[in-house]
Amino acid sequence: MSEMLVAQRHELLLRELRATGVVRIADLAARFGVSGETIRRDLTELAAAGHVTKVRGGAILATPTAPTGTPTDPGAATAARPPATAHTLGLLVPSATYYYPQVVEGVRAVAARRDARVVIGLTDYAQPRDLQQIDELRASGATGLLVASTGGHYLPSETLARLRAGDVPFVLLERQPANPYEACEYVASDHRQGAYGAAAHLKGLGHARVALYTNGSPTAPLIREGYGAAVDQLGLDPSAPIVDGGRPTLGHQEAARQYEAFIDACLASGTRAALIHSDHDAIQLMQRLRARGLRTPDDLALIAYDNEIAALAEVPLTAVAPPKYEIGEQAALLMLDRLDATESMATRQIYLQPRLIVRQSCGASAAAGA
Repeated sequence: MSEMLVAQRHELLLRELRATGVVRIADLAARFGVSGETIRRDLTELAAAGHVTKVRGGAILATPTAPTGTPTDPGAATAARPPATAHTLGLLVPSATYYYPQVVEGVRAVAARRDARVVIGLTDYAQPRDLQQIDELRASGATGLLVASTGGHYLPSETLARLRAGDVPFVLLERQPANPYEACEYVASDHRQGAYGAAAHLKGLGHARVALYTNGSPTAPLIREGYGAAVDQLGLDPSAPIVDGGRPTLGHQEAARQYEAFIDACLASGTRAALIHSDHDAIQLMQRLRARGLRTPDDLALIAYDNEIAALAEVPLTAVAPPKYEIGEQAALLMLDRLDATESMATRQIYLQPRLIVRQSCGASAAAGA
């Protein structure tokens, strides 16, 4: 990897550390598509520069700028209690290394402006601890909760019931109740619009068929809805491949078979453009295309969904970028405004539209026969 990409990776590592207080080698290796040894070398270099302190399996910030109250154990809310402030926001997120670091940054920025404290609790997609963390955040003194659960986009009824059972107000992050008539505050990206806009962009480049690959994440059903609307409303060919690969481990043989089958389906159907969720999957597909003597965007134009590491791909990926920082920012504002209110307030539900960031992978024109 070039020195420029190493520098970019270091910047991303430090950004996540400032947002979450802790990073794990295994998570980062999977996220950036590099070996664990590469991440260890990065952390060693950052430690030598005085930016981080290495710990078993990862690193923490070496300076006092880590989020007040952020635990160094990724599975637990902290018991540390700094001097009391006007409000304490308990923030529950399912990942310290993917998607949510920017959300956390947005929360922290608003909290700093409003002299509020942030306490972070981490759950995990593989081993959810949502209910326990909600209870622990309340016990830590949180006066308001900002919650992103580990389930799908629609909050599990058990989690919603636990939140309602307490006397602490809450705002959902990138989640909403399954019942659209629930009086519940949330801030979410409109992933349907994000997918629709990506398909529309490819249609504008001349592609009549646009394939879709998703990875089984909480966002995937919404992306499929937006993509389906684009097929219907824009007149795209509905025979283009649509695949959900589930959530296999990156690099696993199962994932490799799915990528190859997806490429085969695209080539067989004459599809020369695809929307891929997520960046990781788009990069893996791009590498497999190259191994088969095919090129991006000439043989298959790609748009990634997430924009976490899209710019670092061999051919920089055009990407749908959910407004992650603004999600955290708006959620914190909703909560602090409610906590400071002297009169009853209306329930507020906010959707933010993702942006499309155009890079090289989508191409300037459709390939012949698309």
